[in-house]
Amino acid sequence: MNPILVFLIVLILLVIMSAIKILKEYERGVIFRLGRLVGSRGPGLIILIPFIERMVKVSLRTVVMDVPPQDVITKDNVSVQVNAVLYFRVINPEKSVVEVENFLFATSQLAQTTLRSVVGQVELDELLMARDKINHQLQAIIDDHSDPWGIKVSMVEVKHIDLPEEMKRAMAKQAEAERERRAKVIAAEGELQASHKLTQAAKIIDTSPSALQLRFLQTMVEIGAEKNTTTVFPIPIDLFKPFLDAQRNALEAEKSK
Repeated sequence: MNPILVFLIVLILLVIMSAIKILKEYERGVIFRLGRLVGSRGPGLIILIPFIERMVKVSLRTVVMDVPPQDVITKDNVSVQVNAVLYFRVINPEKSVVEVENFLFATSQLAQTTLRSVVGQVELDELLMARDKINHQLQAIIDDHSDPWGIKVSMVEVKHIDLPEEMKRAMAKQAEAERERRAKVIAAEGELQASHKLTQAAKIIDTSPSALQLRFLQTMVEIGAEKNTTTVFPIPIDLFKPFLDAQRNALEAEKSK
C-alpha cells in the first residue's frame, strides 16, 4: 500500500477522533470558534470543527474547598486562628471560563479575605456563640462577589477556632468560677427553703404540743434502728418537776427547824 495513502488515512482518523468529544452528565463544554465564544454544549456526544473550534471542559458538581487557617485579630483585640469549609458549584459554565482566569483559585482567595474581614469585625464571645450568624454572613458576601463568575455558594461553615493558650486558661477559670457561683446560689436557695419549712414546723409545734411528742417518738424510732453503742435519750423536764418540788420542800423544812 502506498505510504502516503496510509499517512492520509491515519491523519483523517486522528482529526475525526479529535473532533468527537463525549461529556458526562455533570460536565459541560464551553466552545470557542476562532477565539469567539459560541456557547456551551453537553452532556453526551458533541462534534467540534477541527482546527476551528476549541472546547474548555467545566464540571457542574459541588466543590468542597477547605479554607486554610487565617490569623485574625477580633474586634476586642484577641488573636485567633480560624479556618472554614466552602461549598459551591458552577451554574454558568460560560461565565466561569470567560469572566475569570481560574475560578477555583479566585474563589479560594475570596473566601480567605472574606473570612479575615468578617471575623475581624466581631468580638470573641460572638465568634464562639453566634457561629451560625457568621456562617450566613460569610455565605452571603462570598456568593454576592462570585456571582459574576457564574459561581453559586451554597454554604460556608467555620470549622475550627484556635485560641491562644493564655486565653484558654482564662476561659477555663471563668467557667470554673461560674460553676462555683451557681453551686453557691443553689445551696443558698436550699438553705432559704429549709428555713421557711423549719419556721412553718415551729409554728405548728407551738400551736400543737402533741406534734412535738410525735416528733420525739419518731426520732427515738430512728435512733433505735441504728447500731449505736451510746444512745442519748432526752426526757422532758416536766417529768422531774414533782421530785424537784419535794426536795425543795424538804430543804425548807430543815431550815425552819
